[in-house]
Amino acid sequence: MGPLEGRITEDMKAALKAGDKERVSTLRMAIAALKNEKVAGKAARELTEADELRVLTGEVNKRKDSAEAYTAGHRPELAAKELAEAELLQTYLPARLTDAELDALVAAAVADAAAALGAPPTIKQLGQIIKAVNAEAAGRADGGTVAAKVRAALA
Repeated sequence: MGPLEGRITEDMKAALKAGDKERVSTLRMAIAALKNEKVAGKAARELTEADELRVLTGEVNKRKDSAEAYTAGHRPELAAKELAEAELLQTYLPARLTDAELDALVAAAVADAAAALGAPPTIKQLGQIIKAVNAEAAGRADGGTVAAKVRAALA
């Protein structure tokens, strides 16, 4: 059991004792997602902290997508429930990068690519730069946002 999964389990036990049904339900779903990821593939494995963060980030994104669908379907009560679950799961993730921090990471990655190439990077190096920024951001920035900022920096 990874450190994040252990923390979620302890919080779920506390919520059970407090009688907080919504919190218990959300944390149980998160634990189930982590356990499913452990046994996915040919052999069971222990998750690294990065794997745990990736799984929880995916769960938060699922909740946000569901909330958008419920809002479009005129079901605000279900959308509110999904957003509350996403907010709860978000507390277990590291703080998101601000736009300024992300811009600084992108600028550094573009400068590194320029130094390695000996010339300003072009759109051909887009994937390499995005990969470098995502490695530095380590789950603290949305992949789509990173790609858009790198694309803008190369334009």
